[in-house]
Amino acid sequence: MSSTPAGTPQAGAGREAGPAARPVIVGSDIGVYALARSFHERYGVRATVVAFAEPGPIAHSGIVDTVLSGTEPAQIVEALRQVAGDLGARHPGERLVLLTNMDWIVRVLVHHRPELESAGYLLPFADADLIDRISDKAEFAAVCDELGIPTPGTVIQDFARAGEPGWEPAPVGFDFPVIAKPASSADYHDVQFAGKKKIFEIATPAELDRLMISLREAGFRGRFLVQENIPGDDTQMRSVTAYADTSGRVTLRCSARVLLEERTPAARGNPSAMIVERIDEILDAAQRICEHTGWRGFANFDVKLDPRDGVFKFFEQNPRIGRNNYYLTAGGQNPAEVLVDDVVHGVRRAPVTAADEVLYSVVPQRLLRRYVLDPELRARVVRLQRSGRTVHPLRYRADAAPRRRLYLLTALVNHWRKYRQYYPLDALRRNYEANKPAPVTEVR
Repeated sequence: MSSTPAGTPQAGAGREAGPAARPVIVGSDIGVYALARSFHERYGVRATVVAFAEPGPIAHSGIVDTVLSGTEPAQIVEALRQVAGDLGARHPGERLVLLTNMDWIVRVLVHHRPELESAGYLLPFADADLIDRISDKAEFAAVCDELGIPTPGTVIQDFARAGEPGWEPAPVGFDFPVIAKPASSADYHDVQFAGKKKIFEIATPAELDRLMISLREAGFRGRFLVQENIPGDDTQMRSVTAYADTSGRVTLRCSARVLLEERTPAARGNPSAMIVERIDEILDAAQRICEHTGWRGFANFDVKLDPRDGVFKFFEQNPRIGRNNYYLTAGGQNPAEVLVDDVVHGVRRAPVTAADEVLYSVVPQRLLRRYVLDPELRARVVRLQRSGRTVHPLRYRADAAPRRRLYLLTALVNHWRKYRQYYPLDALRRNYEANKPAPVTEVR
């Protein structure tokens, strides 16, 4: 597996960077490491990561300096103040670019914007009110409706008065199975109950009733969405990432065809393998959403092709670059450069689309081939694997200490166990046979 596919910018590539910029990233998952890697490839700079633990993706890294923090907003802000002071003393003149890949942390940062900016940070995020609005999937669906962008059929369950006698959830008028998920992941973050998941696949009305009772009794008072289940396996999903600069122009876009998604309850819905592929219909729609709402910074969209009518349907917009953000760099456009040119140098770049065909995957190659059942799509996967047009965000030659290589090997092996437990091949085959996709047209 190639660590850096042909066409990916290397450290120091392109025009001179100008005044130095240093990323400070809150979090610790693969997406955080991927951002640090993109900065390191382009600028040769180490990232400072403010984390709540030091899990495998960032542990023993030679391109990351880790600072541990508590999880309360005040603790996070205080840790960031201390980091800014330390970096300012050691690297005077550098601009600190503050990033995260977690929805609830985005909200912490933007709601503390004045004090973080006074500490020396640049915050490339939209304003707090807009983020709160668009991060709510119900509000996002309303924006899509304004623009004529299709979304799945949805019933909004409002729990604001769920503690009052006589409260009942709204009736659901479409067929089961259905999908249920929180309108705002930030509102759902601290809610605890048995069987909690990121996304629920609900087979019957009785199962939905049990979920509604669990949410009410756990004290959830936000909004929960019940959506029609669009048929088709993971290969019908698409991912779109965009960057809107400080003037409101979308200057970076990338789309990808998802091959396989994570299946563990905590990570459900995150792509684990996809092919970078330019899909103008959804790229243009995502750009329209960003520019219509006045978005600033990164946004990531989940989209699914409905095999019943051939229409792409938008599910949500996340106020961050996304866990799998390295697919932009692999696709030929390093987001760190686009970001730094905008917020540090004030450069008005020409819009670009990352479109180099690359297989992005965090699962073993053989496992992926087993889970892609469409013959033409599997042949495309095999061709990319054999040609070396593949990338794993954690497999980086410039950061390949023995303990990191061991972690990567262990993580790859663990995927076999996780998919056996949470997504047996028999379940995938039943889904595939019931909803065979249209033939895949190769993008060359």
